[in-house]
Amino acid sequence: MTVVATPPAPKLELPPLKLGGITVDTPVILAPMAGITNSAFRRLCREYGGGMYVAEMVTSRALVERTPESLRIISHDEDEKVRSVQLYGVDPVTVGAAVRMLVEEDRADHIDLNFGCPVPKVTRRGGGSALPWKIDLFTSIVQTAVKEASKGGIPLTIKMRKGIDEDHLTYLDAGRIARDAGVAAVALHGRTAAQFYSGQADWSAIARLREALPDIPVLGNGDIWSAEDAVRMVRETGVDGVVVGRGCQGRPWLFGDLQAAFEGSDQRHRPGLREVAEGVYRHAELMVETFGNDEYKALREIRKHMAWYFKGYVVGGELRAKLATVPTLEVLREYLDELDMDSPYPGVDSEGPRGRAGSPKKPALPKDWLVSRQLNAEQSADISAAELDVSGG
Repeated sequence: MTVVATPPAPKLELPPLKLGGITVDTPVILAPMAGITNSAFRRLCREYGGGMYVAEMVTSRALVERTPESLRIISHDEDEKVRSVQLYGVDPVTVGAAVRMLVEEDRADHIDLNFGCPVPKVTRRGGGSALPWKIDLFTSIVQTAVKEASKGGIPLTIKMRKGIDEDHLTYLDAGRIARDAGVAAVALHGRTAAQFYSGQADWSAIARLREALPDIPVLGNGDIWSAEDAVRMVRETGVDGVVVGRGCQGRPWLFGDLQAAFEGSDQRHRPGLREVAEGVYRHAELMVETFGNDEYKALREIRKHMAWYFKGYVVGGELRAKLATVPTLEVLREYLDELDMDSPYPGVDSEGPRGRAGSPKKPALPKDWLVSRQLNAEQSADISAAELDVSGG
């Protein structure tokens, strides 16, 4: 891997992140991303740098029902020091049962609750970033989950957004409720559900939450595309650590840059095309292992990563199209061999935003969701049946 020096930066005076009995020396968290942060990608990331790496979001209902896919999602490699799982749910009873399962069967060392997902199939059922609007439901879920997690001494955290839209912000109330319930930390993505991933993350909201919750760790998320962005977020908001999502798509070496930056080092990874190609093939091999040697499924899953890995690099349109439909490891090797392996790192063209930002839109919500911050009788009756049995977000 090519490593270059950038202008020296002073070391951040940021202590290790403490989550209950867990110490994260480099206070960087890999955000859970559906279809991305499986064990293969987590391994790639942690080989470059320190931090904590969260598995894909899993629904509480699917976990309680022990669906094969949910059990795959929460599986971890033996050498993962912290087995981190993120749960989604809208029913306190089901969420509690899922946490209890993870604790009693020793399947996790850290549990995060998802209150940030903006995907319509989640918010239209009152879940994800829509849920904190209902104070009674949010409080019940968090209190139940913390109680169950505490039986095994497992720290429980939450990840949320600012709110549903600018007229229906929830993050300050939700942060205080979560703190009072005994969560180990709160992470805030500085966007509303209505923004999806568009526009600019509001780091000032992250700073306000940090100020409002001086007694627990607060983590910042949103628009961290480089190590320099992470340093700037820490300095501007005072957060105790950062959560990195889309910025590492196709760039697992970003975690090496983050660790270096937090330690005051000027070393940064700037891979040429040969190194990227080697990384892509290794990722594919690990994916085959992740999916139980099902090469077809693994290669189908790796396709979404191709545009991210090769963003900005000189790769012809025809070859890009072939990489996006690659069927086997053997064919992948043939396609990669067509690349100009001597092509250097392209600079800014390969950096910056990646992944689909979407566009601002009115969030899909249950009927009359915004009328009150308390559940009405009809909404309460619907909640227990509203659990999704698939993962996403």
